[in-house]
Amino acid sequence: MSLTARAERGAVHLGTLAVGATGPAVVIGGAGADARWVSLRDHHGRVPAAEALAGVRAQWAGPVLVEPFSSADLAEIAAGADGVVVGADWMQDFRLVRAVAGLGLPVLVQRGPAATLEEWLAIGDYCVAEGNDQVVLCESGSRVRAAAGRTGGAAAPPARPADTVLDLALMREARERSGRPVMAWLGDDPALAAAAVAAGADGLLLAPDAAPETAAAAQEAVTVIGAVTRREEPDSVLAARGAVDRVDAALAVLLERRAELAGTIQRLKPVGGFAGRDMDRERRLVAAMARRAPALGEAGLAPVMNAVIEAGLRLAEERRAARRD
Repeated sequence: MSLTARAERGAVHLGTLAVGATGPAVVIGGAGADARWVSLRDHHGRVPAAEALAGVRAQWAGPVLVEPFSSADLAEIAAGADGVVVGADWMQDFRLVRAVAGLGLPVLVQRGPAATLEEWLAIGDYCVAEGNDQVVLCESGSRVRAAAGRTGGAAAPPARPADTVLDLALMREARERSGRPVMAWLGDDPALAAAAVAAGADGLLLAPDAAPETAAAAQEAVTVIGAVTRREEPDSVLAARGAVDRVDAALAVLLERRAELAGTIQRLKPVGGFAGRDMDRERRLVAAMARRAPALGEAGLAPVMNAVIEAGLRLAEERRAARRD
C-alpha cells in the first residue's frame, strides 16, 4: 500500500483516543496509561464482561478495551467497551475474529507467537469482510528458547524459559504494507519502549495490571522519543499545545544532558568558565545547527544557543564554587 493510501486511512479512534495517523503515540495498559484494558481470558470466563467493565469504569473515565474469553462475552462488550483486544494466542481463531469485528468496535489484534506477517495482515481483511476497517495491529513478539550446549570447552548456562522477542522490523513492515496503526506489546517490562517508539510504533500495549512505574517509563518514551521521531500534524489549538509540550519535554532532557557534558568540558579545559569561551567554535556550532533547522537559520539560533551556553557556564561555575567551599 502506498503512503498516500496509508494517510487516507487515518487514525483508529478508541473512544476519545486516536491511534495512528499524525497524532502522538499512545500507551494502553493499567493506571497511568492513556487507555485501560481488561482481559477476560485472565479470569478464565469466571468474571462476566459487564462486571469487569464496571470495575474499570469505577476508577477510569477514559477509553476501555476488553479481551473476550469467548463469543459469549461479546454482547456485554459491545454495550460498554470502546474497543476489543484479540490476544496473540487466539489471533487465528477466525470465527472469534469475525464475531468481534461484527460488533463494529475498533479491534486491536496481537500477532500470534508463530504467525507470519501475511497471516497477521489477513486478520485485517477478515475484519473488513465484516464491514469493520477499524483495526490496530500489535506486534507481540516470537517466543524463542536459548539452547543449552558447550562453547570453547566450557559449559554454557542452562537454557532459559521461553523468552518473547519483539520484531520491530516486522512491525514497521506491517505498518507500511497495511496502512494500519501498529503497536508494540511490552507487558510489564518497559525496556523496549524507546526502541519501539523510535521504530515507528503508534502506541505501546502494556499488561492490564502493569506496574505504575512501567506506565510512567512507557509514557516518558512516548513523550521524549516521540517528540523527536514522530512528526505530528495537530488540527486544534489543544492538540498543538500538547505537541509543543512533548517537544519541550524532549528539549528539557537534552538541555540537562548538554549542561552535564558542558560541565565535563569545563573541568577538563585549561581555562574554564566564561574566560575560556571559544566564540569561533560557537559560531561553527550554530552554523551546523542551522542546517538542521533552516527555518530558524543562524540568526534565529544564535541568541538561543548563546542563552543555552551561558546557562551551562553559570551552572559549571556554581558547581566549581560549591566544590571549593
